[in-house]
Amino acid sequence: MVIQQPSGQIKLTNVSIVRLKKGGKRFEIACYKNKVQEWRSGVETDLDDVLQIANVFMNVSKGEVAKSQDLQKCFGTTDRDTIVKEILKKGEMQVGEKEREHDLSSVRREIATLVAEKCVDPSTQRPYPVGVIDKAMTEAGFSVKPGKTAKAQVSECIKLLQTESKLPIQRARMRVKVTIPTADVDKVRPKILESAESVEKDTQGADEWEAVMLIDPGQFRILNELLQKESKGRGRLETLTFAATAGS
Repeated sequence: MVIQQPSGQIKLTNVSIVRLKKGGKRFEIACYKNKVQEWRSGVETDLDDVLQIANVFMNVSKGEVAKSQDLQKCFGTTDRDTIVKEILKKGEMQVGEKEREHDLSSVRREIATLVAEKCVDPSTQRPYPVGVIDKAMTEAGFSVKPGKTAKAQVSECIKLLQTESKLPIQRARMRVKVTIPTADVDKVRPKILESAESVEKDTQGADEWEAVMLIDPGQFRILNELLQKESKGRGRLETLTFAATAGS
């Protein structure tokens, strides 16, 4: 005898389950992830476009549809749209395993891209391809932290690559121009030049002193604060380029 699988046992793709516990029971709806966010922000108003399956479940993955008496008892109605709207509004989104893996993979790729933009090979001062960075991330044992943006994980990733991978890597240097009034030169110039890795231009004019320097990007904020404090806003700090712009 062939045992039939329940008809609700469907392999859903790109599914996000929104779950709400109410009246001691668990209710779930199967949605498209991007549509849930659009509905909550008011962009999407058609529930049929939000739901993958037009039903309320006790357990989506097992195909267990909620009983009418449970809906009536917990929601005070059996009207599907009313119940779905409440679940969408108050429920928690449970992302499917494939979707979660896809999200983490996308964030990882974004991190690798950002690292490739910010870093270079110290010997050539040229950027690495994203694929090389990705392999080094694997070698260093880097893992993406769910819930954190790619941008927020870049610094940690670079540090890990520098200590745990065999890839020689350093942050690309930023080329900046600093201009200050002549009156501030004696006091401020030495402090400015301290933050430079190399100085390309150091010129004293009649009214202003100007320097073009390569700095670690981490020094940019420090330089800016120095100018605000010592030159009372009379100094200027401009970003010219990142030193490493050739190739990829």
